[in-house]
Amino acid sequence: MDTKIIQVNPNDERLIAFNRLLNIMDDLREKCPWDKKQTIESLRHLTIEETYELADAISENDLVGLKGEIGDLFLHMVFYSKIGSELGAFDIISVLNGICDKLVHRHPHIYSDVKADTEEEVKANWEKIKLKEGKKSVLEGVPRTLPALIKAMRIQEKVKGIGFDWNNIEEVKNKVVEEFEELHEAQASKDNDAIESELGDVLFSMINYARFIHVNPEDALERTNKKFIQRFQLMEEMIANENQNMENMSLEEMDVFWDKAKKSLNA
Repeated sequence: MDTKIIQVNPNDERLIAFNRLLNIMDDLREKCPWDKKQTIESLRHLTIEETYELADAISENDLVGLKGEIGDLFLHMVFYSKIGSELGAFDIISVLNGICDKLVHRHPHIYSDVKADTEEEVKANWEKIKLKEGKKSVLEGVPRTLPALIKAMRIQEKVKGIGFDWNNIEEVKNKVVEEFEELHEAQASKDNDAIESELGDVLFSMINYARFIHVNPEDALERTNKKFIQRFQLMEEMIANENQNMENMSLEEMDVFWDKAKKSLNA
């Protein structure tokens, strides 16, 4: 597959900045006691933490914070590549060339003569290409350690790419109702294993419904989390201002302050 020949400009500020990071990483790995000690395994939980901090910055639309979090993740990717080179497994050159080659191969509508005019056509081509690359299942690329809600989203997106999907939103709505009914039946049986299984089916069908109404369920749930936290903390403040103790209040009494907090925030 032909690709464009790219002329490298040694004065390109992007290359200069990236090279600076690579050189700093070399220095840290050689001279810093903490950096010298790190392994791929020891960095894993730190990378996960940094990824969540990046997600927080995106959620808060904190562009200044986002800039810093992107830099932190850049450092981690360079760190892994440095360790990989020490192990003789891979280096930053093979990592970057690898992703470039993958992008070119999986975008034949850009770098070849394949036609794809819509986002859906691009996604469908993407999944078909990955199967041709030797993957036995379209679901192989879904990480096992993804949070369950996000994993469900990715599973549904991937199978949709090969045409395994509902025809319309009414079918999805009916499936949600069906799964709720099966959950109620499981509750009546008092079989905890069945109840958990059916609740999982309800959640999976709701994520499907969210996809059909073009709402990201992770974003929707996080929005509700934030709303609840804001209301609850205002309720706590109102109760404290009345010199009352929540631990000594009934649910009905707390509900009065909950409604006040809700009205105050909606005003």
